[in-house]
Amino acid sequence: MRRDPALGAYLPGSTPAHRLDARVKVLLLVLLAAATFASSTAAGLALALLALVAALLASQTPPTLVLRGLRPAAVVLAVSLLANALTLVGQPGLSVAGLARGAMAVAHVAVTVGLALVLSATTTPPALAEAVAWALGPLRRVGVPVTDVSMTVAVALRFVPLTAEELERIRCAQRSRGARLDEGGVVARLRGWGQLLVPLLVALFRRADELARAMCDRCYTGSQTSLAEPLRVRDWALLACGLAWAAAITLL
Repeated sequence: MRRDPALGAYLPGSTPAHRLDARVKVLLLVLLAAATFASSTAAGLALALLALVAALLASQTPPTLVLRGLRPAAVVLAVSLLANALTLVGQPGLSVAGLARGAMAVAHVAVTVGLALVLSATTTPPALAEAVAWALGPLRRVGVPVTDVSMTVAVALRFVPLTAEELERIRCAQRSRGARLDEGGVVARLRGWGQLLVPLLVALFRRADELARAMCDRCYTGSQTSLAEPLRVRDWALLACGLAWAAAITLL
């Protein structure tokens, strides 16, 4: 049976987004995410959605991946939308302005999550770590351990799909033993999740210990430096276009 790729996992490919320099993708994500949250109009949000559509097309990422990324936060987003729509002062009821404000906030989160998933799906963890180290390079002068920070980011991104796979493996194992995880009341379901979380934490600690021993055996000291090549002319041109697009999103 074919499984959907884990959230945050790298999807091999040869699309224009895959071939793009990881440093450019990280900077574009920061610019577009900041502009999306700074936008407060429908026109700016439309431009942000257009940027997300362009990123999905350039990376050939299925839109269902964005919907899966929003699923864990669906309850929080729904509560936020409802809280903005309800009016308790004066005449209780639903406020159209509040509903529009809540929908705008949900759209901001959806666009940002979609852009982040496109980045993770088209960039390998080592390349992403080098991009973060390059972006944080100026902080070396004030004593920030940039290389350690970038390595932490790479390890965290690598553990996201591993954690999802481990959780699914434990869930299948518990179901094969007769566990009913989706039946009963709230207390019964919480106990069922306890049967999943305890072995999951044990497995994660075991993986972390194995990773630490492997890095120690390879004499990792955190002093490695990035040997990334300078950005090309087309990379700077794309960054300029992204900056202009982000400015348009914010100003509109």
